[in-house]
Amino acid sequence: MTRAYALAVAPNGARRTHADHPALPMTPDELGACAKACLDAGAAMIHLHVRKADGTHSLEVPDYVAGIAAVRRAVGNALVLQVTTEAVGIYTPEQQIATVHALRPEAISVALREVLPDAAHAPAAEAFFDWLWQENIVTQYILYDAEDVAHYWRLRAKGAIRPGRHWVLFVLGRYSKGQLSAPSDLLPFLSAWQAGGEHAGATPWAMCAFGPREAECALAAVLQGGHARIGFENNLYLPDGSVSPGNAASLDVLRAAATPLALAPMSADALRELTR
Repeated sequence: MTRAYALAVAPNGARRTHADHPALPMTPDELGACAKACLDAGAAMIHLHVRKADGTHSLEVPDYVAGIAAVRRAVGNALVLQVTTEAVGIYTPEQQIATVHALRPEAISVALREVLPDAAHAPAAEAFFDWLWQENIVTQYILYDAEDVAHYWRLRAKGAIRPGRHWVLFVLGRYSKGQLSAPSDLLPFLSAWQAGGEHAGATPWAMCAFGPREAECALAAVLQGGHARIGFENNLYLPDGSVSPGNAASLDVLRAAATPLALAPMSADALRELTR
């Protein structure tokens, strides 16, 4: 039997530019072309960052509207379109929340430590989480370490994050110069995840990783029953250390390794069913 996993692409992130790689998509048209190539390479979801006219990170609604429209023109609904709320030290929790309220997208990602940095932000963050659930906006909670996982479970226990309509992302490392991830980085997350008991088995999880062992980390996650996010946001290299020609080629590495193990990427509609 073949088991399906969700393969997401994070094609650009907030920091890199064409100076880092000429195939990194920055404009709406480039995002659309990249989305089509990654759909053909097995992606079920695109994790979308957009840029201002000067190429810098944006959570501005008009920039998102243009990026979303370009991706939809290229692939229709064949990819789940996940809007990022990443602050990058620029946007406040209030601004992050306001962008999502204005866009009402199909899906978002949100880092717990960004939108809920301290107790003073808890009322607004928890109201936001409830609104997302009520609006059927599938949320991926980004968790950077075992303490973030524990924080997530505390929010689940108090009902601030309801069951269903969400999943989580384990980030194997941090955004820093020369960051490299290894499959063993997944172990503390999995250990902390099991504290959720039966809820852990009912809540999907995925991971992303930094550096040329990205696909190896992703395969380890998929073999453990998780899902994978791959792309130029975190890594520009193939496993042999050479520069990847594009995001689709990076996705192909995982798919080639997973296929002989009876693991196949699922469709966008299957991912929607998984996270509904």
